[in-house]
Amino acid sequence: MAFPEDVLTEQEEVVLHLAPHWKVAVLPIAVLLLSVTGEILAWVMLPGTEGGRIGLWLVTAILLWYSVRYAVRPLVIWRFTHYVLTDERILLQHGVLVRERRDLPLNRVNDHALAQSVLDRMLGSGTLTVDSIGDQSAVLAGLPHAQRVQNTLYELIEHSPAPDDEDEEAEPEEETAPAPRRGLFRR
Repeated sequence: MAFPEDVLTEQEEVVLHLAPHWKVAVLPIAVLLLSVTGEILAWVMLPGTEGGRIGLWLVTAILLWYSVRYAVRPLVIWRFTHYVLTDERILLQHGVLVRERRDLPLNRVNDHALAQSVLDRMLGSGTLTVDSIGDQSAVLAGLPHAQRVQNTLYELIEHSPAPDDEDEEAEPEEETAPAPRRGLFRR
């Protein structure tokens, strides 16, 4: 898994670098195998006449469409999706031709929740939803080793500086009482 190191700051260290769980690739691989099987069956079963060749081309076009749409495309997306946890933020990156990257600073995380089905629990995967200040959330779907990742995220959040700590380093301003308002009926 290649992830560009130039998106990280000088002091930032990668704690976890993950891709979606392999279970995401099972259905696309099954579709690809069914398409190849269907093509072989059509080649063997259809007669060698001109009508058989037209039928074979039609079956090939249909199976090629479904293979690209439901097998190749999901496998490529699976391969180019990255979940990176650093000591400062969570980076989500996906895309092949058009890449989209999302950063979520750890000091702005409010809540994180893990959802696992029975199959997810057996395979050790799950969906981790991370909520942050400002109604932003990030969903890490099909996350491998989900409980370990959630525990690591909790530890990283506990050790990251709070947003209020950064403000305390600056000199505190003296608070002054607001001047009394004078209106039509007040003096």
